[in-house]
Amino acid sequence: MSVNLTLLTVMGALYACGIYLILERSLTRVLLGLMLLANATNLLILATGGYAGLAPLFNKDTNPGDYNDPLPQALILTSIVISFAVTAFMLGIIYRTWVMARQDDIQDDAEDRRVAETPSFDAEDDAAIPVETSEFPLTMIGSDGDGISNTPAARTAATVRVGDRTLDAEIAAAEEQPGSARVAPPSPEGGGQ
Repeated sequence: MSVNLTLLTVMGALYACGIYLILERSLTRVLLGLMLLANATNLLILATGGYAGLAPLFNKDTNPGDYNDPLPQALILTSIVISFAVTAFMLGIIYRTWVMARQDDIQDDAEDRRVAETPSFDAEDDAAIPVETSEFPLTMIGSDGDGISNTPAARTAATVRVGDRTLDAEIAAAEEQPGSARVAPPSPEGGGQ
């Protein structure tokens, strides 16, 4: 199967322009980029069908290799319907944006920037608990390298830093137990204990 070079060149130009337009901040340009990508994809599917052949109507005297493949035509028709729906949806979004803000550009969201700059470390979830909090007694190595056993003296001596407060390891372990009924009473400032 040989490919039409003109068709491939047009398809490549449509893909390049479509990708360039999709990366813009204007919703109208994004819509035009989506339309160009849909048309380039239709050309790609058309190129995979090969050269035109006979209509795919069965005749005993015709060689099966002479027929045209109907699958690319069906895929292109499906692609046209999907691209029409996406275009209508994007036109609705563009119209709503224009009515609400009288502009077509996507603005930077301050909340998105704040979330992006927030470190992924969570003091409560990522806190190092120096004693084993499971119901199975184990010997652990502390942060200083010494062994900490599950003896009552070791448990009362250990503390855990959670957020801006320090808890005894025994209280932290009680909070971590499955089915724990321990609920911290609210403090006068609000929040937990």
